[in-house]
Amino acid sequence: MAQTLNTGWAVDWLRRSAAVVAENRVMLIELDREIGDGDHGENLDRGFSAIVAKLDEESPATPGAAFKLAAMTLMSKVGGAAGPLYGTAFLRAATAVGDADELDSGLLSAALAAARDGVVARGKAEVGEKTMIDAWTPAVDAAAAAAANGLSPAQTLAAAASAAQSGAESTDPLIARKGRASYLGERAIGHRDPGAASSALILQAAADAAAGAGA
Repeated sequence: MAQTLNTGWAVDWLRRSAAVVAENRVMLIELDREIGDGDHGENLDRGFSAIVAKLDEESPATPGAAFKLAAMTLMSKVGGAAGPLYGTAFLRAATAVGDADELDSGLLSAALAAARDGVVARGKAEVGEKTMIDAWTPAVDAAAAAAANGLSPAQTLAAAASAAQSGAESTDPLIARKGRASYLGERAIGHRDPGAASSALILQAAADAAAGAGA
């Protein structure tokens, strides 16, 4: 098993993310319609489609360059909260990995933590407030533990993705404390946070890309 992931993996992750967002666009729209303004799936689909279009035109030289391309595209193409939040996440991840050609489990873990911290800095949310942080923080913790235990990049990302899915499911019974959903009070109970749901999908795409790369 390879112990690092390269630019090919990063590009594959972004392409897989676009595919899974497109596949789940209606589900994300419906989740957001229940507790938000209904545009999450549409906005993310537009943003990741634009990322794929960019990748068809240019080839990033490093994983960090791929993340930066994603960040700039999302920030320029996506309205609502999703563009700035995901854009900041990818930008912070790009900064965390720098110019590295290959990412080991430790660097991947650091990139995920930086991405989560970027979302927190921009959205000011904490765990338990029914936001995408409820998916990202368990993912970051799981990745850190996996990397510390010497697991491979694919295993590290698989652990992160599994934790993110559990985290997304944990938002179902919560009362929202941030964003438009917070206006609903107890009426938000029983509905999954759309940002947490999309975060779990995108982190699963990262794990799938790593598995495909044999890492």
